[in-house]
This record gives sequence, C-alpha cells and structure tokens, in this order.
Amino acid sequence: MSDTADATTPDTDDLPDSVTESATPRESYAVPRAGDVKVRLRDVLAKMPDYKPGKPASAPAGVTAYKLSSNENPYGPLPSVLAAIEDSAATVNRYPDMAVTALTERLAKALDVPAECIATGTGSVAVLAQIVNAACDAGDEVVFAWRSFEAYPIVTQLAGAEPVMVGLDEQARHRLDAMLAAITDRTRVVLVCTPNNPTGPCVHQDELERFLDRVPEDVIVVVDEAYVEFVRDPQAVCGLDVWRHRPNVVVLRTFSKAYGLAGLRVGYAVAHPPVAAALRKTATPFGVNSVAQVAAIASLDAFDELEERVETLVAERDRVVLALADQGWRLPRSDANFVWFPLGADSTAFSQACGEAGLTVRQYGEDGVRVTIGEVEANSRLIEVAGRFGPR
Repeated sequence: MSDTADATTPDTDDLPDSVTESATPRESYAVPRAGDVKVRLRDVLAKMPDYKPGKPASAPAGVTAYKLSSNENPYGPLPSVLAAIEDSAATVNRYPDMAVTALTERLAKALDVPAECIATGTGSVAVLAQIVNAACDAGDEVVFAWRSFEAYPIVTQLAGAEPVMVGLDEQARHRLDAMLAAITDRTRVVLVCTPNNPTGPCVHQDELERFLDRVPEDVIVVVDEAYVEFVRDPQAVCGLDVWRHRPNVVVLRTFSKAYGLAGLRVGYAVAHPPVAAALRKTATPFGVNSVAQVAAIASLDAFDELEERVETLVAERDRVVLALADQGWRLPRSDANFVWFPLGADSTAFSQACGEAGLTVRQYGEDGVRVTIGEVEANSRLIEVAGRFGPR
C-alpha cells in the first residue's frame, strides 16, 4: 500500500478477480432491434401458439380474490407431506436420483404394475412431450380432439410433427369415430383426454375399447387421466384396465391436481416396457427434483387423507352444477375439478363479470370459459355471478 493511500482502501492486487471486475464500470445494455438479431430460430416457433397459463388472482378493492383459472387444488399440502418437504430441503445441494427409483417403486406398488412400466417427468405435460418426442419424426402426425388440453398442439409442433385436430360433439365430448377417420399412415400418436380439459366429460370404457379395436397397433394411444381422481361417471374408462391388454396404450397421470403438488411438477406415464424405456430416454436428466420425489411418495402414503379432500371437492362440484342447473344453465357433464361454460361470443362478458366479483377464471377465446372448483366461498360467488349473468 502506498504511503498516501487511505488505510481503509484495500489493495486491489490482493482481491479476487470477481470482486475487482464487479467494481469496474460497464456500458449500459442497449436492446438491439429485432432486425439486428441474425441468429436462426426454428420456423415452427412463428406459427406455434403460446401456452397461456391461468392468470393470478386479482379483485377490485375490498373484494376477496380467488384464483379459479388453473384447476389447482385449493388446499395446501397435508401436514405429513409438508413435513417430508421440509426434511428433504436439507439435501437440495445434491442431485436427485435420476432414475426416480423410490417414487417409481412406490407407484408400482400403488398401481399394481411392474416398475419397469413407469416413466416419470416434470408434470404430465413434460411426460407428454417425452411421448411425442419418442414417437414422432418431422412430418408425422398427432391426432387429438379440440378443444382439449392447450399443450397438445404445442408439444406436437415442437417435436416437428403436425397436429390433427378433430372437433368435439355438441356435448363437448370426443368424437372417436371422427378421430379414427383422421388417422393416416403418418399418424404416430393419438391423444385421448378423459376427463377432457377444458370441457369436462369422460370417454366411456365401451367406446374407447371399440376405438382401440380399429386403431393400427403401431400407433400410440395416450389416455390422459390428469383428473382421474375426480371421476364419478360409472361408464368412464379406466386407463389402467385398458392398458393391461393393449400394448400400444400409454396412461398419463399427474400429482398436480388431486394431490395438490402443482408447484413441484411431478407426472408419470404407465406404458409397456419398450415404450416406457423410450420415455426415460427422452426425459430431461434429473428433471424430477428430490423434494418433488419425496413429496409425491408422502402423498401416496397419505392417500386416505387426500381422498377426503377430493371427496370434498367433488361434493362442491356437484353443488355448483346443481345450482347452475336450477338457474337454467345446461353445461357439459364434468368429471373433473372444473365446470365449462360454452358461451361463445358471451365468453368475454362472463369472464369480466367473474373478475368484477373477484373470481379469476380461464377464458378460451370465444369458445367458452372454464372455472375451477375452489374454496366454498369462491364456488358460492360463482353461483351468484352465473345467476345474475343468466344462462346462455
């Protein structure tokens, strides 16, 4: 240090480079114009729709806000699950088990399937992408009903495949005969969402069996059961029952809805061994984090308690549906944790009416509005808004 230097000023020669660099003034960043960015991006991105998540809860001043836009479970984690999450947080400095061994074995026990038939991922939407990436090359086709889960066309196009959308019937149900007619020699995957998101009805066991009898055996049929725990339709298909005797069927499920772990991102597929192995190859390495794995296992262990919450939500769904029917609404049957208002051109006005009452809902253009079954007060408020708005 020089004789004239302040005794509190450190000698920069003795400091790490990171410290001296951070003290060096830098030019401010000027955002380049779009035309100045010459990097090459995939053409498909320009024509691909963005995924639109449910908006966060908001409300006018003095009104309690409720988020009914994302089909989340309104209840927080069970105490036993929360305790497991807290304990596992101490090890997040380590990579998770990439094979997701403990959760895979626990799922195999719960579902009575071989562990080699299970493939996991960061939510069922990620497992869906694993399926499409494993099955499709550029120019191949993926057939699905529309309107259905918003991610279907996105994951299809990201894989380089072409989405083939088949319209729903007048009851907002899958038209399986029309979907069968849409299958070509380029079809690699068919997606069957049951209950259908966002409209609510299930595909029935007998109609899916007839459909599968005629689908080429080299085409993967995905039975997407994200909401299976809420199903009460006695005719509804059970994906696992179908899977057991259909080598080309894959069952897709999630911990995000009934289990209330949407923020931790855990989903899985049940597939026959060669397909399940392919899904593990297309998964993001270490994708299912260690906290999520522990929370999912704890949730399976606490299923009896979780089932009570599911029954509460089903009872609330039935209460809402009955009240809306008494008001004159004729909505599609819902076996999920939401109801669908097929409002067409009135969708925006209804969404705004809900927003003014503190209910954030999910509008799908001019097709309709999906409203999640949430807290009792939120559901009662929905009934009030729908009554004032009047059936369409």
